[in-house]
Amino acid sequence: MPLEIERKFLVIGDGWRDAAHAVIPMAQGYLNDLATVDGGAMRASVRVRVAGDEAFLNLKSRELGHTRQEFDYAIPVADARALLALCVGGAIDKRRHLVEHAGHLWEVDEFLGDNAGLVVAEIELGSADEAFAHPDWLGVEVTDTPRYYNLALASRPYSQWSETERAAG
Repeated sequence: MPLEIERKFLVIGDGWRDAAHAVIPMAQGYLNDLATVDGGAMRASVRVRVAGDEAFLNLKSRELGHTRQEFDYAIPVADARALLALCVGGAIDKRRHLVEHAGHLWEVDEFLGDNAGLVVAEIELGSADEAFAHPDWLGVEVTDTPRYYNLALASRPYSQWSETERAAG
């Protein structure tokens, strides 16, 4: 069973930009919405993503925290674009910046469109207790804060958040 062990953090400042060695434009959407997953009708999100010149269908179990089941399948880009037209909720548009720091790869997602202004960094780990260095541009951890999950951002984008929600982390 494929597991994803991932931690997510808000990003402070622009110190990460000079360290980025690649930028991948991404468009993604969900074939199910937050309500069906949170309500228990479905126990996984179903995502379609176009990342640069590649495309993927992804299923991720809905558990709070850093460890989830994840299944990722390459699909033709034309199929992904057709599936994106069937998605519910809003589209997620972002630029993913790849940043190496102290032996780990960080994915810094700079959101666009209705989620513009939000920047988060994710790190995938080999185990839940794996140690890693915190770059100086890393802010508060939001791994356990569901509103930062992409599925939630598709249903209720960052542009709709209150100032209190944005400041709370």
